[in-house]
This record gives sequence, C-alpha cells and structure tokens, in this order.
Amino acid sequence: MKRIVAKLPILLLLTLLSGCGYNTMQANEEAVVAAWGNVESSYQRRADLIPNLVEVVKGYAKHEADTLKAVTEARAKVGSMQVSKDVLNNPESLNKFQKAQGELSGALSRLMVVVEKYPDLKANQNFMDLQKQLEGTENRINVARERYNTSVQVFNTSIRTFPNSLTNSLLLHLNRKEAFKAEEGAKTAPKIKF
Repeated sequence: MKRIVAKLPILLLLTLLSGCGYNTMQANEEAVVAAWGNVESSYQRRADLIPNLVEVVKGYAKHEADTLKAVTEARAKVGSMQVSKDVLNNPESLNKFQKAQGELSGALSRLMVVVEKYPDLKANQNFMDLQKQLEGTENRINVARERYNTSVQVFNTSIRTFPNSLTNSLLLHLNRKEAFKAEEGAKTAPKIKF
C-alpha cells in the first residue's frame, strides 16, 4: 500500500504534464512561423514580377512616368524593409510592413488603370502573361494571409485556454501574435463614376 501511495504523486505529475499543452503550444507557434514564411514568399513573388511588368508598360506609355515611378518607388520601399521573425511579436513592425505592402498594391492598381488607355499594350502577349502572373500572385497573397490569420487564431487560443495558459505563464511566456488586418479604407466600397 505504501508503494502505491508513494507512486501516486509521480503518476499525478505525469498525468498533469501530458495534458499541459506544452508541445501543442510549441507546434502552434511553429505553424504561425511557417504561415508567415508563406506570406513573405508570396510578397517576394509579387516584388519579383513588378520590374518586368513596369518595363513592358514603359515601352508603350512613356508619358505615364509618374505612375511608373510610383510603382518602382513603392516596390523599392517594400524591398528595403528588413523583415525578421520579430515582426510577428511586434504589432508596430507588422503594421509598417502592411502599410508598405498596401502602398505597393495601390500603385499597382494605378498602373492597371494606365494600361486601360493602351489597347495595344493589353494585346501584348508578354504583358498579358505578366498580368496573369500578378493576378495569381495577388490571390496567393490573400490565401497566405488567411492561412496566417488562421494559424494565429489557433496559436492565440492555445496559449489562453486552460490548462495551457498555466503552462504558458509558468514555463513558456509566449505572447499573442498579431493577425493581418484590413487596410485603411477597406471598409468602404469604392465609388465608381461614369
């Protein structure tokens, strides 16, 4: 009987440790990091496509220099940002990153408006291929953001629910991750005038 009583605390401790969520929280944090890597990869693909798109448009629209310059500058700004894994734990850095990407998206939208003025450009096969690749990349970015937000939600839930919250507060000290948020002005629909 003494043996059973002596082993009871050990069995109780093992039972508690198996359900403490330590490994689950570690796995969820790694999923967030992997999802963030996919977001970065999608943005890099877009950044790599832009110079080719700008060069094709330049050949057709020499007098649209302001728009082309805005796209080039926005891409350079995005390219100059040093994004590390620390951005996941720093909401201010994440907001700066999102703002730079939003400026690039806006410049690309203006470029597509310029393209509408040039029927020959729209018919150019190189341009059409680049435009399709860019559209596909924008879709990939959206999917990567959604998957990242899902990973963040799972991670944040895992560190805030019992008994994981105890394990986190005593052992890990993991902080909540920030999800992607809508860009400024995204809540209002654009007004179209003819």
